[in-house]
Parts: sequence; C-alpha cells; structure tokens
Amino acid sequence: MSRSLAVMLLVAATLSAAGCGVRERRAERLAGVIAGELAAGDTAVYLTPFGAPTRPFSPAVRVGNLIFLSGQIGVPEASASGNAVVPGGIEAETRQTLENIRTTLAAVGSSMDKVIKCTVMMADMKEWDRMNAVYRTYFKPGRLPARSALGANGLALNARVEIECIATA
Repeated sequence: MSRSLAVMLLVAATLSAAGCGVRERRAERLAGVIAGELAAGDTAVYLTPFGAPTRPFSPAVRVGNLIFLSGQIGVPEASASGNAVVPGGIEAETRQTLENIRTTLAAVGSSMDKVIKCTVMMADMKEWDRMNAVYRTYFKPGRLPARSALGANGLALNARVEIECIATA
C-alpha cells in the first residue's frame, strides 16, 4: 500500500470516529477516493510483446497511461533471450540497450519520444561520459527524460549498463 493511501485511510478513520456529521460526510467522500485508488491499482496489464518471457519478469507493465519497462541490457535482441551482451564496450552496449528499449516500446504502443523517466545502472561509473554520449542521441533536444543513475556491482550477463524506463502510452 502506498504511503499516501495509508494516510488517506488514517484520515478517513479519524474523521469517521469523531462522530460529527460534517466529518462523517468527509470520511465518506474520502472513502470513495480511496476505493477509486484501490480500483486503479488493480488495472496493471502485464505485456508480453515477444511471447512468453524466458526470464522471471515481464518486459513491460501498463498501468493506466504509463508503461513501465523492465531493465534492458545490450543483448542482441529485445526479447531478453540472449546469453551474452554485444561486444565493443560501453558504447556498443548502450546503443544495443537503447535499441532494445526502442523495440520494446514500439511493440507495446509507445516510443522513445514518450519516455519520461529512466534509471541507468552502470558497472563502472568511470564510463559515465561515454555512455552519455550515446544515450543523448536517442532523445530529442529539450525532451530528455528525468533520470537517475547509479553504480552497480554485478549486472546480469556481466553487462556494463542496464537501463529501465517509464513511458506514456
């Protein structure tokens, strides 16, 4: 349960327990909002654009107008069935990773232009500038998504970079 939903539940219970007619009506309205939030939370659609996943995660999940992509690494195909990343170092892996993201987004009805947030995980933060040089070519100037980046020890398949994204549908 999200923190905001827990706070709403607490406020509703407090208003209802107070016994005042105005507070009870507010509690009833708040309960309606909470019910809507809970219903919205049940609308996740698990997308499998490349058939049944070969690994224990969904490539993408749609909730409302948002598409959450699982992390992608530089394997030769977006289906995550590869067993090794492309050769050529951080630039080649970043390029293949972003091509995999582009392919997955297209398969679920979105595009790179609709990416609003990325999280970048890097095996070696010293490669930051080289990764960024490739990364920025995949987004239009003035439309760079919000982004977090972190150093990670031991990415899947000994990848140098993994990127996950959130996009709109």
